[in-house]
Amino acid sequence: MSALESLTPRSLPEPRAMLRLIKPVTWFPPIWAYLCGSVSAGVPLAAHWPLVLLGMVLAGPIVCGMSQAANDWCDRHVDAVNEPDRPIPSGRIPGRWGLWIALAMTVLSLAVGWLLGPWGFGATIVGVLAAWAYSAEPIRLKRSGWWGPGLVGLSYEGLPWFTGAAVLLQGAPSFQTVMIALLYALGAHGIMTLNDFKALEGDRLHGVRSLPVVLGPEVAAKIACTVMGLAQLLVVSLLAIWGKPWHALAVLALLGGQVLAMRVLFRDPRGKAPWYNGTGVVMYVTGMMIAAFALRGLA
Repeated sequence: MSALESLTPRSLPEPRAMLRLIKPVTWFPPIWAYLCGSVSAGVPLAAHWPLVLLGMVLAGPIVCGMSQAANDWCDRHVDAVNEPDRPIPSGRIPGRWGLWIALAMTVLSLAVGWLLGPWGFGATIVGVLAAWAYSAEPIRLKRSGWWGPGLVGLSYEGLPWFTGAAVLLQGAPSFQTVMIALLYALGAHGIMTLNDFKALEGDRLHGVRSLPVVLGPEVAAKIACTVMGLAQLLVVSLLAIWGKPWHALAVLALLGGQVLAMRVLFRDPRGKAPWYNGTGVVMYVTGMMIAAFALRGLA
């Protein structure tokens, strides 16, 4: 790029910046949760692979991508402080293009959700509303360190899990499936709290009352880990009660590994939060799939 080009404001978004806007790295949790839900339904996956694949694409690249675009648009002033190199504050997605992309992906989400039948479409509506409620004024639940991470946990883990099971069953999932999905969604509140550590300065400046801002990184890390641990202990207990002791033991062993990782996290919560996302969180989501296979056995 020449010096003249670098000084000329863009009129169209940069293609690579558009991809970064919808953050492919964030697609894994809802994709994984939808797959867990599909497994837990207890129906042959090979016979329903188009619904499984379409649901995973909807949960990840489309709905989650839309939520990321909406969040970046609504957070453009915060990102100008925290991460000025992001697509919108850096100008690589100029003007109101960030908003147009988020709105277009909202329409796409609803169109693809319609293809999954009434249960899939209903869940898509809930997911889209949750995405905008999290980021957009006047609701902007992101401002709360309790409601914001809770909503994201439900949207990223609980709702896709429920949807994956409901779409394949063409009906409401079992009580056991709903309970396990809900517990893992509640536990994800802790994961989302740790994710807030990277935005401390901008959140303070713009009035986002995340738990790291309100309570400090040390206390917030302990709360996050407690929430994750208690949710998984309840999962272990339920699996044991429902006659799945080996699955319960496997989830408990993974929780033990997380406890060891948490001890490292507590030494430097802010610095070690990204490290924990690559260790403890991986064990957390592995336990999700083990629990899904336990539910499949019950089905």
